[in-house]
Amino acid sequence: MAIGVLVPLAAEFEELEAAAPIDLLRRAGGEVVVASLADDRWVMGRSGLRWEADQTLAAALGRNYDCVFLPGGPGVKHLRADPRLVPLLREQDRRGGWIAAICAAPAVLQDAGLLEGRRFTAHFSVAAELPERLADERTVVDGRLLTGRGAGVAIDFGLLMVAQLFSPAKAAEIGRAISA
Repeated sequence: MAIGVLVPLAAEFEELEAAAPIDLLRRAGGEVVVASLADDRWVMGRSGLRWEADQTLAAALGRNYDCVFLPGGPGVKHLRADPRLVPLLREQDRRGGWIAAICAAPAVLQDAGLLEGRRFTAHFSVAAELPERLADERTVVDGRLLTGRGAGVAIDFGLLMVAQLFSPAKAAEIGRAISA
């Protein structure tokens, strides 16, 4: 059975932070479900790229995923305002599932109470809210919590996700293929 990854996508998401990990996870064989927070499947990114999600978040809920991945960008404010995400993330954590967040998205994990006592990184734009972030780290693994600093580390973060969810060998294989 394929490893399932849910990617809730909000308006103004950072396209690089979504595209690179989604691409790499799909190359690894993951079943990545991109789910729009809106009532339709179209989501406009921060740079004006219009994406068609696989389905709405409402349609994607109700099943367990191996990982929930939150891209960052200005759209994090929409993730934080959506009442479905905190319970989703708390349940994912309770059942021992993977949670991944990049850029400003760790602020959503803070809202869910999932960062206390954990090692994580995040974008400087949320430094005031997340003073415990490891500012000099590009990516951080703490158990089943994966965090990345921002768009500039999106490929590294995607490969980290592949290494953790699949295997280091699979991540190395894909890393070689994309850098050849």
